[in-house]
Amino acid sequence: MPKLVVVARNGNERTVEGDAGLSVMEVIRDNGFDELLALCGGCCSCATCHVHVDPEWTARLPAMSEDENDLLESSDHRNADSRLACQIPFTAELDGLRVTIAAED
Repeated sequence: MPKLVVVARNGNERTVEGDAGLSVMEVIRDNGFDELLALCGGCCSCATCHVHVDPEWTARLPAMSEDENDLLESSDHRNADSRLACQIPFTAELDGLRVTIAAED
């Protein structure tokens, strides 16, 4: 099972396992990170699964859609590493991906 490194808002880091084929949001949610709200359930209609992706992984991710970009525009905490976790498919190629849960808007 691929591993995902998640940094919580308080700075605590935990490595979790997730099934390939889920989204990064689902892996985070399924491993008990309650601070990632994911209110829309992964439909790309809110920005409550906002994460900051470690820069070394950015090039390995799928391109950001217009919808994702528009939703992230509404965040005061957006930066160059911002993504919506629901829009990142978790694959074996992303084993070791490191993300930080963004501050809540």
